[in-house]
Amino acid sequence: MQTSSTAPFRHARVDVADVLRGLSVLGIILLHSIEHFNFYSFPDTSTQPAVLNFTDKAIWDGLFFLLGGKAYAIFSLLFGFSFFIQDDNQRMRGNDFRRRFCWRLFLLFIIGNINAMFFTGEILVMYSLIGFVLVLTCRLSTRSLLWLSGLLMLQPVSLYYVVRAATDGSFITPQLPTGPLWGAAFEVQSGGTFLETVAVNLREGQLVSLAWAWDNARIFQTASLFILGMLIGRQGWLLRENLHRWAPVMGWALVAFFPLHGLGGMLPDFITNQNVLRPLLVIVNSLAKFSFMLILVSGVLYLYYRTRCKSLLDRIIPYGRMSMTNYVTQSIVGSFLYYNWGLGLHAHLGITYSFLMGVCLFVLQYLFCCWWLKNRSHGPFEYAWKRLTWI
Repeated sequence: MQTSSTAPFRHARVDVADVLRGLSVLGIILLHSIEHFNFYSFPDTSTQPAVLNFTDKAIWDGLFFLLGGKAYAIFSLLFGFSFFIQDDNQRMRGNDFRRRFCWRLFLLFIIGNINAMFFTGEILVMYSLIGFVLVLTCRLSTRSLLWLSGLLMLQPVSLYYVVRAATDGSFITPQLPTGPLWGAAFEVQSGGTFLETVAVNLREGQLVSLAWAWDNARIFQTASLFILGMLIGRQGWLLRENLHRWAPVMGWALVAFFPLHGLGGMLPDFITNQNVLRPLLVIVNSLAKFSFMLILVSGVLYLYYRTRCKSLLDRIIPYGRMSMTNYVTQSIVGSFLYYNWGLGLHAHLGITYSFLMGVCLFVLQYLFCCWWLKNRSHGPFEYAWKRLTWI
């Protein structure tokens, strides 16, 4: 989306970005539903029909293979893309958006903490902290940003741990002590009141969420995806005329994914030193999920621009335009459904029924989005975030 002196003072909305955003939030909701929203408590399945045991495993394995670490990655990519659109719109008007975006990130931090009151696995607080990398790098050259994004994607800290552990037998790969935090959150989710749940989610829940993100490669990968999304916006890669650029992306991603995915499964059989194995698996699995995410994105773009699926995919645009509202409300509803302060369905719904519950939640949210946007341009949270950004 490069601009010139004759360019309009505002980028046109890119519908396929809303399609991708809607699909990613749908994926996040389905994953969160079968996880009981980070509350890993499930009913006894020893007496349930064999067909349910089969569908439970098929749904769990299938969703995590298809969407685990990928739906969030698409969401992160589009965060960087949205920053570019906002920043370039203001640049074309002669304004510098960077300080305003810092204020916008502070507002996102508040929204993220509202979300965290209900759900320990929320990502908006992490986005609000990592988002400053966009402010710091947005004026760099495309070449510099590509190198920086690639370096971050390679997980430099984990790479250092691998080299250090391989060359120094006394080195112990550090891990954050999250066990007590998970235990505190689980205890309150199992038997706490609403206020107790809010308190533990804002304390132990936030700490364990950020610690998990650090231990599982999300911090550097998210920063890399933010930068990459900004570059996609800068180069106009989501526009129809640039669709041909995604063919080699899909090809290289396919070539990379299968060896990386296979390697991630083989490494534990050949490396016995856990101080080498753990950070190496972090790197390999992170790159495998990134490769599969590129396959998904390029596949959706081809379906959207080159097949008759466009009209079908267009139907999810309202859901994507209200992605923040949908993301926050799924945490509120999910917490109410599964935690002790609400209906406590964790003890009654297995994976298959939880998946169907997630589908129902998506349908209800989708119908609300279609109704809401008939006479409005933004969802409730999107509108509040925009108005407060320009206060």
